[in-house]
Amino acid sequence: MTRGQLAVIDMQRVFADPGSPWAAPRFAEAAAGVRRLLPAFGDRVTFTRFVPAGRPAGAWRAYYDRWPFARQPAHAPLWRLTDEFAAGAREVLDAPTFGKWTPELAARVGPDGRLALAGVSTDCCVLSTALAAADAGVEVLVAADACAGADDDSHAEALHLLDLYRPLIRVITVAELLAEGT
Repeated sequence: MTRGQLAVIDMQRVFADPGSPWAAPRFAEAAAGVRRLLPAFGDRVTFTRFVPAGRPAGAWRAYYDRWPFARQPAHAPLWRLTDEFAAGAREVLDAPTFGKWTPELAARVGPDGRLALAGVSTDCCVLSTALAAADAGVEVLVAADACAGADDDSHAEALHLLDLYRPLIRVITVAELLAEGT
């Protein structure tokens, strides 16, 4: 079995803070799932952060017009990983895009690799990352109970869409992922 990488998507303060316009209501539940996965992957974990582009271009300008609070620079507190994860995050990948399937993450996974995904939000950054990785030929496993969406319905709909991509993408539980080996 291929030893895989775990990408923990955007476990940042902006998604954890209940007062944030981008709060993921079940962030704490996703964090609990991430905590269960981390020991099994050891040094094969990459945390990601969504950060704003210095100068948004194209449709991103309209996006930041809709969410002006998000124009804060990448070093602003809202973009930090939550304290729980910041302390142990050895590899952190920043991207000004929803999808985190960047050349850096692709190099960590390898062309015939396996990528497990957890984090927030299921219906945005997790979905975008999974689809791009699958298109690159990577086996993608989405740990459903280690993810959280903008709301419960969006989370469920995103998981349903992801599961339509079998066998490229499989939606499984943390327990199933751990039982398969990492």
